[in-house]
Amino acid sequence: MNRRYRKTIIAGNWKMNKTASETKQFAEELKVILPKAKWCDILVCVPAVNIPAAIRAFKEMRVTVGAENLFYEKSGAYTGEVSAEMLKDLGVKYVIVGHSERRQLFGETDITVNKKVHAALNAGLHPIICVGESLEQRELGVTMDLISLQVKSALAGVAPDKLRKCVIAYEPVWAIGTGRTATPEQAGEVCTFIRATIRHLYGARIARSVTIQYGGSMNPGNAAELLAQPDIDGGLIGGAALKPDQFVEIINAANQE
Repeated sequence: MNRRYRKTIIAGNWKMNKTASETKQFAEELKVILPKAKWCDILVCVPAVNIPAAIRAFKEMRVTVGAENLFYEKSGAYTGEVSAEMLKDLGVKYVIVGHSERRQLFGETDITVNKKVHAALNAGLHPIICVGESLEQRELGVTMDLISLQVKSALAGVAPDKLRKCVIAYEPVWAIGTGRTATPEQAGEVCTFIRATIRHLYGARIARSVTIQYGGSMNPGNAAELLAQPDIDGGLIGGAALKPDQFVEIINAANQE
């Protein structure tokens, strides 16, 4: 982490978990044990149907509510989709874009990810842009090539002043939901490469201001080591974000001097 230049953000990605009632219960439990987050911003990205409940439940806490996905059109005949404007109107500030599960299970491409990034930014939202490689791609030695392509594609057409609203989350696909985690050195190497890619596109001053998260099975046991890497500025947390005590442990790791 480098707090001098950029935010540290610990974000929970609840995926398709918890009802509105369970969201309220989670918030009540978290409120009792949540530390004063001196150094990091705290975010929970919840299912769309839970957003109103989450906004109410976290309103008296230093916890920002985000969404897990959006569609790139403002309105129209897109049954089941949610627009950036709809999210903004609910009080959402962040939205996850291009998560590996969206890419793998729902056919999202680098092109649609780019459209979603622009939709989010145009609505005043902060996109958390996910990039990452599969195990096969890592073993083939094309990790950096793929990451470069994903970052450049996602940011195509994004103006420098809007880039400051973006967060990049490196999530190796082989370490999501598998219990496997990239070593701190592996994760740090890719996050450093992501910053170098942004520096090539936008220059050093802007590149050092961009928050880059690690999103591959961060948990209380490995959070401190991962966050000690100079270019890892937080985490996009899956399973551990569903349990208030584990989520707080990761927040504590981010709050250490």
